[in-house]
Amino acid sequence: MAAILSCHHSASPANPSKFISHSIPTNRTRFSISHKQFGTRSSSPLPIKCQIQNRQKGKSFSIKECAISIALAVGLVTGVPALEWSSNAYAANPVLPDLSVLISGPPIKDPGALLRYALPINNKAIREVQKPLEDITESLKVAGVKALDSVERNLRQASRALKQGKALIVSGLAESKKDHGVELLGKLEAGMDELQQIVEDRNRDGVAEKQKELLQYVGGVEEDMVDGFPYEVPEEYQSMPLLKGRATVDMKVKVKDNPSLTDCVFRIVLDGYNAPVTAGNFVDLVERHFYDGMEIQRADGFVVQTGDPEGPAEGFIDPSTEKTRTIPLEITVEGEKLPFYGSTLEELGLYKAQTKLPFNAFGTMAMARDEFENNSASSQIFWLLKESELTPSNSNILDGRYAVFGYVTQNEDFLADLKVGDVIESIQVVSGLENLANPSYKIAG
Repeated sequence: MAAILSCHHSASPANPSKFISHSIPTNRTRFSISHKQFGTRSSSPLPIKCQIQNRQKGKSFSIKECAISIALAVGLVTGVPALEWSSNAYAANPVLPDLSVLISGPPIKDPGALLRYALPINNKAIREVQKPLEDITESLKVAGVKALDSVERNLRQASRALKQGKALIVSGLAESKKDHGVELLGKLEAGMDELQQIVEDRNRDGVAEKQKELLQYVGGVEEDMVDGFPYEVPEEYQSMPLLKGRATVDMKVKVKDNPSLTDCVFRIVLDGYNAPVTAGNFVDLVERHFYDGMEIQRADGFVVQTGDPEGPAEGFIDPSTEKTRTIPLEITVEGEKLPFYGSTLEELGLYKAQTKLPFNAFGTMAMARDEFENNSASSQIFWLLKESELTPSNSNILDGRYAVFGYVTQNEDFLADLKVGDVIESIQVVSGLENLANPSYKIAG
């Protein structure tokens, strides 16, 4: 099992829901949306103010461009009807969809579950084991030992699915990983028996930790079903650093001026299956120690952001070219075999599409970029703090517009405690470095 990382603290993490001023993460330009409260569809008009702070002299944006960000936010909260903007307002000519087409069922918010469902596999049998084990989380919301009755039903369903579908699960394992996958299945079966004993002993406190262990086995089996990298990255991006699989990094942050938290290590899983260019770019920068010693540069209750180096550059300057290295906007949606590049889902007209890596979890990790330049991301990254009124899961203004490439899977709650000026002491790859293709850090400083 993976080691549990700790944060040194003496108080509970801050509650991110108390913040009420949000802005969309960008590089040079920040679009700020502030409000006092959100109403229902039948409430009075929502007081929203949009402010533009431009760090690049001589560059400005029109009121209409600013209004697009407002319209997106208002549409998601108050259900404003679809609007069409002329090409004079915005070159992509986006159409704002109705709220109803953006919501499709209860969202999955757990980062581990999101990563499991994002794997490029199609094995119904293992999913039928996974789902009831994940449902234990909901069962545990029932007060007292009464929750154990629901947990037992979940466990029976998962055990039955494993027994009936084991042959199909084994047949779905990649040949080179079959032995390891079968070993994990054995551990999963034994772990289910142990959880059954925990339930029979009415030991409610022991359920969550055992559930986590079982889901790690399930995730391992599912990863053993992936046989190599499933597609070819478009030719124009094939020479870039590419993460062809997954990698895990630990980010150690030194916290200043906070008596309740001194330092913390965040475990982050990077998904190169769905964002190979974006995740590869980040791992390459990590191996260059680009982020080591860098401060947290934004922490406003909406996002935590960093990655802007000292000096006039807004991103990483590649020493081999002496120019800023930028990467394309990269978004994978359900039902597609490879990502879309260079366009938002709005621009593609894919309003009903569900992203494979959605902004559903607290600690969703993505690339910051210029609001009106899709392919301008370089080194600036941000983590979304949920739940936010502007970003309800499965119906937010970020999915399909910014490239998600990972999730914080341990200590994510402590992201809300970070402040501007806190220092990233180090980011280290702890697994998956072998999945990085075309690493530029091995070629030049």
